[in-house]
Amino acid sequence: MLTGQQRTDIDKIWKEFWQNGMTDPLSIIKQITYLLFIRNLDRQQELKEKQANKLKMPIQDPIYLEDQRELRWNVFKTKDPEQMFRLFRKEDGVFDFIKSIGQKGGLFAETMRYANFDINSPKLLDRIVQMIDKLKIDDIDSKGDVYEYLLSKLATAGINGQFRTPKHIIRLMVDLLQPQTDELVCDPAAGTAGFLVGVVEYLREHYPDEFYKKEFRQHFNNGMFSGFESDNTMVGISAMNLQMHGIDNPKLKYMDALSNDNTVKDKYSLILANPPFSGSADYDGIELSLKKSLDLGKTAKTAKTELLFVSLMLRMLKPGGRCAVIVPAGVLFGSTKSHLAVRQLLVDENQLQAVISMPSGVFKPYTGVATAILLFTKTGTGGTNRVWFYDMKADGYSLDDKRELLGKPDEDNPDLPSMRNYRLEENNIPDIIEKFHVIADSSSRGVEAQRNMTKQTIENAANDRTAQQFFVTADEIRAENYNLSFNLYQKIVHEQVKYTAPKVIIERISKMDEERKQLMNELGGLLG
Repeated sequence: MLTGQQRTDIDKIWKEFWQNGMTDPLSIIKQITYLLFIRNLDRQQELKEKQANKLKMPIQDPIYLEDQRELRWNVFKTKDPEQMFRLFRKEDGVFDFIKSIGQKGGLFAETMRYANFDINSPKLLDRIVQMIDKLKIDDIDSKGDVYEYLLSKLATAGINGQFRTPKHIIRLMVDLLQPQTDELVCDPAAGTAGFLVGVVEYLREHYPDEFYKKEFRQHFNNGMFSGFESDNTMVGISAMNLQMHGIDNPKLKYMDALSNDNTVKDKYSLILANPPFSGSADYDGIELSLKKSLDLGKTAKTAKTELLFVSLMLRMLKPGGRCAVIVPAGVLFGSTKSHLAVRQLLVDENQLQAVISMPSGVFKPYTGVATAILLFTKTGTGGTNRVWFYDMKADGYSLDDKRELLGKPDEDNPDLPSMRNYRLEENNIPDIIEKFHVIADSSSRGVEAQRNMTKQTIENAANDRTAQQFFVTADEIRAENYNLSFNLYQKIVHEQVKYTAPKVIIERISKMDEERKQLMNELGGLLG
């Protein structure tokens, strides 16, 4: 859990950049990320030195050689601002060193080869170095929490907020899928790796003992997590985010996942994503199987990215693999051939389990577009018998541009709504998780939920089309041209309102008028 002091320290670092003319949040994140990487390199070197001293052996694979001592964090941080600045700027200096270290391997180190040093003031560099040096981030939990809070600035700053899916929505999607320890997890539009980090946090919470097992740690660090990102800057940031959360070697690729370069098929057991939407991809650059899945003719010039990504996820999942993906509401009811083709794929050739419509304010203040979460399992042979629909009306925050927290905050993270002490009208998320797992009966957590609400009770409620959640059969969905809109299947109850007859109203008005006249006459008599 992030402490108040850690938040204050990060806020001060951020403010220092702003006061010195650096106001682009993404640029600030990059510079802080580079400095954290430099600090971490020196920490790693210190551990190697301690181990060598203890064993009375030479240092194994040193990061810094003896003639590079002045490039180490604990050395240059003690120099005056001008000297420190020259060390960063000079040829073969601090920044050239971290750019060249990419040749030694490691994902984040590799991305450093394209880094730019944008701090142009000795005074600013010195101030930031001293402030970062004081950050208390000595364990994995604190490192991850601090970096996540730093990344949240992308959203709160009002710029580049598209890179950030709200953490409580990520947590909802992860909780719905309930990742296991043997998963192969992927986000084909990784951004800052928020979904992958969400899985990491879930595993640490639910399977803490597994981290003591060598076999699991090997899988966790070297093969469990994959991602694709078309922005090299974001690859570096997401790599640092994952490393701050204890993953040594995540499989992140600098690549457009929709392109011909991505040929991954039948690989991942779990995909979570919030891919870019309301955009179009150039037809010639799209991988052939995706064109075919969307029934794109040879005359097509572009295709909607949100549809391409859903098709891509189906291709990348292995049979039995599960997916939770955020899509714009248009995917649910769009009338083009491509829209229909995607919905047919989900319903007829795989198992579509749930459609959770979200309020349009979830992504404010950046966009008010209506969105939904699709949950499905790849089968390739069908399997959709009925689909669970839920109309989320509240997510724990106000749905205006301010997005203020409603009700009580989470005990472990005060920035998130409480998952325990909540009012349904303020936060539907705990209700969604509870009902989904009781209906699916997919784990012991479902059994725990039944202590308060039996499965039969929820089943009965889910058959009520006037409610906030209900089932719709696959046959009914087919009959409606595969439309997945909640409102199409909801039954609206119109209550008959009885109005007083006009004649009676007129009689009452006449009576009141007579009483008024009588009172006026009595008042006139009293005044003489």
